Amino acid sequence: MFGNPIKKWLAALAAAGTLGFAASASAQQGNQQGDIVLGGSIPMTGVFAFAGIGIDAGIKDYLKIVNDAGGIKGRKIQYVPEDTGYKVDVSMAAFKKITSQHKVNLYYADSTGFSKTVNPELERAGTMLMTGASFAKELNDPQKYPLQFMVGPDYTEMVGILLNYIAKTKPGAKVALVYSDTEFGRDPVEGTRAATKKLGLNLVSEIVTPPSSVDVSAEVIKLRRADPDYTIFHGYVLAPIPEFINQAKSMGMKSAFMGTFWTMDNSTVMRMGDAADGFMGVMPYRYHYDTEGKSPMMEKIRQMRPEYQSTAYMQGFLAAMLMTEAVKRTLDAGKPLDGKNLKASLNSIQNFDTGGIIGTPISIKGNSIPVGRIYKADMKQKKMLPASDWITLGQ
Repeated sequence: MFGNPIKKWLAALAAAGTLGFAASASAQQGNQQGDIVLGGSIPMTGVFAFAGIGIDAGIKDYLKIVNDAGGIKGRKIQYVPEDTGYKVDVSMAAFKKITSQHKVNLYYADSTGFSKTVNPELERAGTMLMTGASFAKELNDPQKYPLQFMVGPDYTEMVGILLNYIAKTKPGAKVALVYSDTEFGRDPVEGTRAATKKLGLNLVSEIVTPPSSVDVSAEVIKLRRADPDYTIFHGYVLAPIPEFINQAKSMGMKSAFMGTFWTMDNSTVMRMGDAADGFMGVMPYRYHYDTEGKSPMMEKIRQMRPEYQSTAYMQGFLAAMLMTEAVKRTLDAGKPLDGKNLKASLNSIQNFDTGGIIGTPISIKGNSIPVGRIYKADMKQKKMLPASDWITLGQ
């Protein structure tokens, strides 16, 4: 099988268990020659695989655009992902593996749990800028998480954008918050209480359920008694939202129903069926099929992938765009590519045009991008359609 001396040498290395070290040394050397490495803990399998697959494709597509154009100052971006199955311990192992084999400058994290767990190591290393799938309010703290950011509003800001829309549409409206009994679900509860008071809205009910509860009849009765004008769901992907809506409508409730980002993929809402007609929610990005206005990057995406791409794809694509923009600005300033400089470069972004992925210029002052738009389900067209302008909190 190994007929010449080089093949015999490789076989000996493999037998000695040192081939992995040789590959690692080669990767380190390649990086010194100019590659910039984006590592990723990506859930390609497991409960979050529907998002991980989209995120992975979005990152790859944007990096292809950058690399095909010559990279950043002639340096290519190398993407090194590992499947984590959306498990924190597996994600930590993936992080250690990738960072031991490569000089990593950028990293994509798969969950709130991993982002929190890895933070001490991220700060100790001081070499990376990290973003990820989480929009947890806790991560939106530059003091505690100085080398991390999120590609959109945090969960509390998402509900805040919904509440701003409600206050403008129906001043003094009655609002109910339905959330899962999880860290994810509880995230915006305090912020919702404060924002409803500030905006002159009436928070008439807070209902908590198990994360994937099927029998929600008791909760729907509570909701009916409260009789809200708007019901906001948070901390779910799909179930039990359709059950809530179906039962509420069968009881004659007229409430408008709303969701946050992880519920808002077009295919997810369409799976709710006819009862979801008019379902609204907040989205930080445009949908794949949205051709409104001048959107060169959206057009590029549709050229690369004519078929519908999920909201998770858009998140991955924009994550790669903003991380590489931070690299570009750091190199332009002649500074080393370390975590502190990359984050400072990211926070220098003002009135940045994403090419139409977000339909308004963005600025990144802290760890989030508090921008979103309300979309509404049209079941005849089978699409989420704009129901508001772009809303930027704090403006």
